[in-house]
Amino acid sequence: MLIDARRPLAVDLFAGAGGLSLGLEQAGYEVAAAVEYDPIHAAVHEFNFPQGKTFCADVSRITGEEIRAGSEIGNREIHLVAGGPPCQGISMIGRRAIDDPRNALLKEFVRIVLELRPRYFLMENVAGLMVGKHRQLLDEVVEMLEASGEYDVVTPVRVLQAADYGSPQSRRRMILIGGRRGVALPSYPVPTHTPRTIKGTVPELRPGSLPLGPSVAEALGDLPDADAFDALLHDDNVSGVTFGEASLYAAMLRGSEKDPSDFSRPRPRIADELTSSARTVHTMRSIARFRDAEPGTTETVSRFLRLHPDGICNTLRAGTASDRGAYTAPRPIHPTLPRVITVREAARLHGYPDWFRFHVTKWNGFREIGNSVPAHLGRAVGAAILAADGVTPQEACKPVKLGSTDLLYMTAGQAHRHFGLTERVIPQRDRRLG
Repeated sequence: MLIDARRPLAVDLFAGAGGLSLGLEQAGYEVAAAVEYDPIHAAVHEFNFPQGKTFCADVSRITGEEIRAGSEIGNREIHLVAGGPPCQGISMIGRRAIDDPRNALLKEFVRIVLELRPRYFLMENVAGLMVGKHRQLLDEVVEMLEASGEYDVVTPVRVLQAADYGSPQSRRRMILIGGRRGVALPSYPVPTHTPRTIKGTVPELRPGSLPLGPSVAEALGDLPDADAFDALLHDDNVSGVTFGEASLYAAMLRGSEKDPSDFSRPRPRIADELTSSARTVHTMRSIARFRDAEPGTTETVSRFLRLHPDGICNTLRAGTASDRGAYTAPRPIHPTLPRVITVREAARLHGYPDWFRFHVTKWNGFREIGNSVPAHLGRAVGAAILAADGVTPQEACKPVKLGSTDLLYMTAGQAHRHFGLTERVIPQRDRRLG
């Protein structure tokens, strides 16, 4: 048996590379199954979470019974079903917005919850789902869950800021939580940190204030400069590197310090390896502009933010999908070096530990981070749900051996074949499209 069945079981839908899976595992969950549509991202999830079952499937074409039968869950009780279904459109007035094909995955999330009958559910999404016409979508999800007669929703639904929970990044996400009728409903987690600002100014801390959240410098300061390694022009990892002095935040991500609120299964730690750090080659003109940009301001030509060492990062974006030009999202400029940040540096700002790997291409790596939930936010929500049910997180006794690194190097075609897909589900990258 690969999963640790002593721990409460979770299923992650629309899992991506596994940001929410990671946060839930850190809270004390065992992520026994995950469903991800894109084979490249599913392969990365399988690498980082080999103890569970990663289904490369369209959520609308998989059933709760198939998830149970195809994983080690079987007939065990599922404590939590979580996920962030994409929604891209609003129907015309007079129609149910959730019936719009672009929004149908919201309905599929509810369907899987009702089929798996977990004790609790967690749906995350963009903060914009709370306002304007988009609010109709959220209201219809709540209506479907409550109309089932099986689930209650915690209201009012809230938007949480990741920086309030120890993330050195400003990222607001709508969080919808609830439970099966008869179980104790959770409360939204209270903030644990006072966030810094993007421009590096520190809010006034009065007696009794929450501790100051980590800064960009604390997240990145110990990482060696990727530009010092020629190997990173052709690959995303290099061995034999020396790290600098780490802040407590960085030391916990490196695994050299124990994070007392992290109950995830131990992964192997390689002390002298720098991963997910493929270099970006800039022109001399761009380098000069980046060098001259003031920290905490936007560089005038690229419109990239120059990170302030004493501030937090702006929201990291995913870029466009392969059928929309496959463009990488604007990446922030490093706070002290004249270049954009690497995937590993973005991962640090998102709360990913250094053992966590991404696809070797920068485009896929940044998409995997930009589409994911910061680990500290997922951990805080997961911990609040467990606390409501009186579950005390258990230290994991079984370490996890990460998957084959071949999973990180797969082309789209190889990933399709790896998961046995007979039809291509993700279009090839076409940069001619906008």
